[in-house]
Amino acid sequence: MKLDTSKEAAPLYIQVKKDIKKKIENKVWNPGDKIPSELELCKTYDVSRITVREAINELVWEEYLVRKRPTGTFVLDQNEQFEEKNNYYTHVRGFTFEMNELGKKATTLKANISIVQADQHVAKQLNISAGENVYEIRRVRGTEDNVMVYFKTYIKTTVILPTDPKDYYGSLSKMLNEKGIHISKIKEYLEAVKPTEEVIGELNIAEDTPVLKRVKKTFCKDVDFAEYTECYYNGDYYRYYIDVNSTT
Repeated sequence: MKLDTSKEAAPLYIQVKKDIKKKIENKVWNPGDKIPSELELCKTYDVSRITVREAINELVWEEYLVRKRPTGTFVLDQNEQFEEKNNYYTHVRGFTFEMNELGKKATTLKANISIVQADQHVAKQLNISAGENVYEIRRVRGTEDNVMVYFKTYIKTTVILPTDPKDYYGSLSKMLNEKGIHISKIKEYLEAVKPTEEVIGELNIAEDTPVLKRVKKTFCKDVDFAEYTECYYNGDYYRYYIDVNSTT
């Protein structure tokens, strides 16, 4: 398949993602089938491994694919509830909690909230229609010494949130808890990425600085609530820790 490389075209990883999804939906690859390796897909689409990996990450995120190390990546049966059959859960720490564990004080250096229309990507993550209004919260956080992370958060307007940026200089999760929104499900993935101009500007970093991108979705079973967040961590100062605990 030849991808569209014009300036007006969608990003390459989106084009790869759409083609793989089309193969799954058209039964070219069926549930349980092992898809080609990343290197094989690189040759098929004539793109970098980073591009292929980002496409696969999103399809894993959307539960079209599942990674089974060390055997490979497989098409997931859409009728299965993979996360319920998985024997492991992840204990995810918030940024404020992480800094407290390290003996440091989490500081919000900049915060802004606005109501915007969801583009197709955000709408897909929040399970709403493109063009619907959502809260967009942008925050730059760190410690007293370093700028460490840039957050872009989108929340459905089915809940009422304050519109004063000052309310977002503390812990967002704590504020949500105080409003009776208790997170019951979290999905996330991590990947290393090259910083965009936006991230470079917000984190005040050089273009060759390593950046860890964390993508997170959260839900609440008792409230019509959904959150989608992209976090960009300055790799010069930050390490991300995950505790994985067996439930069996």
